[in-house]
Amino acid sequence: MSQTRIVIMGAAGRDFHDFNTVFRGDERFEVVAFTHTGTQNIGELEELPNRRYPPELAGDGYPDGIPIRSEAELETIVDEEDVDTVVFSYSDVSHEHVMHQASRALASGADFRLIGPNRMMLHAEIPVVAVDAVRTGCGKSQTARKFADLLRERAKDVAVVREPMPYGDLVAQRVQRFESMGDLDESDVTIEEREEYEGHIECGHVVYAGVDYEAILDRAQEEAEIIVWDGGNNELPFYVPDIHVVVADPHRAGSELRYHPGETNFRLADYVLINKENTADENGVRGVEENIRQTNPDAEIIHANSTITADRDSIAGKRVLVVEDGPTLTHGDSPSGAGLIAARKYGASEIVDPEPAAVGSLKRIFEEYKHLDRVLPAMGYSDAQVRDLETTIRNAAPDIVVSGTPHDLARLIDVDCPIVRVRYELEEKNITLGTVLDRHAQVLDL
Repeated sequence: MSQTRIVIMGAAGRDFHDFNTVFRGDERFEVVAFTHTGTQNIGELEELPNRRYPPELAGDGYPDGIPIRSEAELETIVDEEDVDTVVFSYSDVSHEHVMHQASRALASGADFRLIGPNRMMLHAEIPVVAVDAVRTGCGKSQTARKFADLLRERAKDVAVVREPMPYGDLVAQRVQRFESMGDLDESDVTIEEREEYEGHIECGHVVYAGVDYEAILDRAQEEAEIIVWDGGNNELPFYVPDIHVVVADPHRAGSELRYHPGETNFRLADYVLINKENTADENGVRGVEENIRQTNPDAEIIHANSTITADRDSIAGKRVLVVEDGPTLTHGDSPSGAGLIAARKYGASEIVDPEPAAVGSLKRIFEEYKHLDRVLPAMGYSDAQVRDLETTIRNAAPDIVVSGTPHDLARLIDVDCPIVRVRYELEEKNITLGTVLDRHAQVLDL
């Protein structure tokens, strides 16, 4: 029987999961290549430390692993490798973008496929509370942190499972467990990964992540009674949820129906949490509400604020350079984030424009993302990008840096001015997350 030859289009996350759960070990398929997009903060292909999915993870039938090539080469790969099907496996892109990639595949003579939830979601032996979003930067992690806190208050052992992008040694990163900042330092994780892990670790939560989410699941449910899934970007849960809470952002109202796979999350949600209402326009909130009622009328709506705090005395009257969470600004399309809100709230005398000071990879970021509102994305997916971040800040010469990233930027960079950290916490307005847990106490064994 001839095998179906597959290319998986990805960004070092969902693509590996789709391979592991759907294609690995199935003799009907041969995955001849992964492609990596350069648009989702994973760097240029030559910067990636792994240009192959290693044989230790790929399994039988792949003694040399699987090549990872640039997405720009898709048509060439389809032709050279006689590809039958192109599988699209990355997140937070517009529906139009997905269909452009479909058109490329179809014009090359291949089929085009999306992997559905029933094929890629794994079943856990313990309950799963899943927190996902309709876009990058809606506030998933603050929601997941609060769920984990509340479950621990109810005397439950909790494991938080994150879906980041693995950048280093994929074999070593197959299953990762983080309990302390020292664990992060030893693993040499990127800024993006720190953005996802540090908030949980500071709250005392154990975080699992990595590459092989079936192996991660086995480890996590050995030590925990409940898993809190903290999704990446606007990706689907990798585990079948018992409660599925999806976070929407009224600052980007309408995006919940225009981005993949965020709209799928929106339609699957048990609860849609409209976050950041305290800083959003009322029309944005109403627009998201209306889309929920029309698209997923069975979902219950949670209204919430994202309360932002920082050291007022350090900011007031100062020339401030604002650093924000990178993915939220780039493929999340936000012009700014919590850092800029805090700088204005606490009386900065001037918001320093970082673009004239930008160097290297950050200069290219500003050329590509014209919507940025006088803020600097915290790009740090390689040592070179971290150096560019440091140099850009020094060139801008602010009085202080206001950091709106979810991690402690001062732990990673060395600059000539203080770094003031912004924190943001979820504040529910109608239905609390505790009430959600109480409603589902039986299935969660609370």
